[in-house]
Amino acid sequence: MTTPVPPGPAGEPGAAARRGAPIRVLIADDQDMIRTGFRFFLDAQPDITVVAEARDGEEAVALARRERPDVCLLDIRMPKLDGLEATRLLAGPDVADPMRVVVVTTFDLDEYVYGALRGGACGFLLKDSGPTLLAEAVRAAAAGDSLVSPSVTVRLLKHVTAPTAADTAPRPAPPAPSAPLQEPLTERELDVVRLVALGRTNAEIAAELYVSLSTVKTHLSSVQLKLAARNRVEIAAWAWQNGHARAGA
Repeated sequence: MTTPVPPGPAGEPGAAARRGAPIRVLIADDQDMIRTGFRFFLDAQPDITVVAEARDGEEAVALARRERPDVCLLDIRMPKLDGLEATRLLAGPDVADPMRVVVVTTFDLDEYVYGALRGGACGFLLKDSGPTLLAEAVRAAAAGDSLVSPSVTVRLLKHVTAPTAADTAPRPAPPAPSAPLQEPLTERELDVVRLVALGRTNAEIAAELYVSLSTVKTHLSSVQLKLAARNRVEIAAWAWQNGHARAGA
């Protein structure tokens, strides 16, 4: 079930690029058609190769630990072990050598997004986002960045700050820190944060702020340290929760 490609030092962002090798991907989904479709498209990319497939969460964790892929694509609803628990086992805060996990699902529910982020996922993608965005999510994860479906980034993170009267069910704890910051963000860092919260990519942020891509990455690194955020989605959640992502903010 696995392609015989020698495992590399996964987990470290950008490792595949430095090796000059294709990005090694594991696909976990209980639907054969989904796995086949993902493999067909990703294997057609010159810089990506699928090295393993799993039908359930237990198999995904075992294969990931054995093959050490650069990126794991995990469905949420799988037998034996769901994708959220598999994410926690592969990329959670207690994992010594965490892997890069992108959750790919049909369901854009709040608890799934938060569960994936708390579990250490660096991306959250809807299956109907299309193959191009799938490949971009793989590349972003391998490079140490993250990509989240724009509709999820904007709609769900905005929903965190705007509960309705009919919403009586307990809301999952937000993934971003809410305590006062020991070191405040600079105005330029806040500019970057606002654009991250609106789902902009690093390249789009650089273009809108008239700065270089490396400058954006430097600001994001500083922001992550100050917010104790594990990825850019937690940065976006913090922005929405603290009123920095609303129109005119």
